[in-house]
Amino acid sequence: MTIFTSRRTGYAAALWALAYGALGAGWALGAPGYPWGATDPDPDRALSILAGSTPGFGWVIAACCLPVAATAWALTRPGDRRAPLFPAWPIAALLILVIPDSRLMMGVAYTPLLLAAPLFGWDLGGATFADAWPWPVLNQLVCVLGGLLLAAAALAYARGRKDRRRWFTPERGRVAVYVAVGVPLVYCATRWAWALGVPLGVSAEFLAEGEDGLWLLGAYLATFGALGGLLTLGLTQRWGEIFPRWIPWLRGRRVPPLLAVVPAGFVSIIITVAGLTYIRWTAAGRFALAEWGAWLPECFWPVWGAALATATVCYHLRRGRDAHREAAGRTP
Repeated sequence: MTIFTSRRTGYAAALWALAYGALGAGWALGAPGYPWGATDPDPDRALSILAGSTPGFGWVIAACCLPVAATAWALTRPGDRRAPLFPAWPIAALLILVIPDSRLMMGVAYTPLLLAAPLFGWDLGGATFADAWPWPVLNQLVCVLGGLLLAAAALAYARGRKDRRRWFTPERGRVAVYVAVGVPLVYCATRWAWALGVPLGVSAEFLAEGEDGLWLLGAYLATFGALGGLLTLGLTQRWGEIFPRWIPWLRGRRVPPLLAVVPAGFVSIIITVAGLTYIRWTAAGRFALAEWGAWLPECFWPVWGAALATATVCYHLRRGRDAHREAAGRTP
């Protein structure tokens, strides 16, 4: 089963690399849609690490995709060679965590608001899904998909999974959940305070700049993060395994593991990406020390993302072990 999974995801990652490499060559030859540089609606040209690139960079993309495809193909070959794993992990991390930027998280956060706006007659300044998900941001999703396919192939190919399972214990999972719940509360506290007119971590002049409703939007994002933290508790609570009684039609049934693993894993990625963006900005001196409330809480988001990812893996392995025990108990 491990070899089959490695082959399937490895072939998918290889096809992704070849297709994206062809897309990069097309951009270099003049095809429209290059997602960075002058065509990227990034007002400050500071969000993406490729903000200063031009369509000619497509040749670099095409050239880099060839070894990515070769690495993915190597992961489909059975054997004890660990050589394909060494390039696979850095490439996957580059695609998942480095190339995307904080707009990926903003798109996810604003999507529920855009869905609810027509129901309540909210204007939202004329914002639409095209504003939250322009092509440059959708392209980031495409890059994340390629990285996840490569990472999945590497996980299936790698040996010594028992060691990893010994590290991802239920005890570490509980600690990770507490960290994932606690870290975002600092960010939430600042945004809720600003919405109430309290200049927590910022000057009164800074606070006045958002009196047109900007801080209410920040409070919405903070509430969104707090609710996400509350759902994170389900990774160690019974209601994360059995639907509670107050949920009609589902009460008493088992929660499908992927229903928790997929969204939690994706959120851990976008949170980490957004935090790394703020760390880059902080290192570049874009923030004033006195206005720490506007940037310092976000710099801890990679810790939040890592904790959520750890809790998710522990939950996934624990649910898998429980299912295996139940199956073994039913076997005569």
